[in-house]
Amino acid sequence: MSEHERARTVAAPPEEVFDQACDVGQIDTWLPRELHVHPEEMPAVTVHDDDTGRDEAALLRARRDQLRLEWGTREDGRYAGWLQVEGIGGGASSVTVHLSFFDEGDAPPDDRITAALDESLDRLAEQVRIRADKAG
Repeated sequence: MSEHERARTVAAPPEEVFDQACDVGQIDTWLPRELHVHPEEMPAVTVHDDDTGRDEAALLRARRDQLRLEWGTREDGRYAGWLQVEGIGGGASSVTVHLSFFDEGDAPPDDRITAALDESLDRLAEQVRIRADKAG
């Protein structure tokens, strides 16, 4: 099993960060650029990976009461992840993303995963900022 976790502070209240993170219509704006989520009958989604050209049956669940987004492969349970948003005061939030690869042979190299998680968290923070600018 391979586990990976990264965190970032976002200058916005936790509800605003979570709203952006779980918006299925906008989720591609912060996920790794090669991944594209196509909603089906929720929580079922299909994730297309541009790098492999494959589609993966997956599940995506938003737990608003916990400010938590959870996902994973639907058929074989090879992969799972979650994103947790927590308020840290002063109108800011901490966002943690965690990935688990249950078969290490399916996991990309550690440095690639770390870079993808950091980039995704940065893109999420930028999307939250853009959304706040449009609202304000």
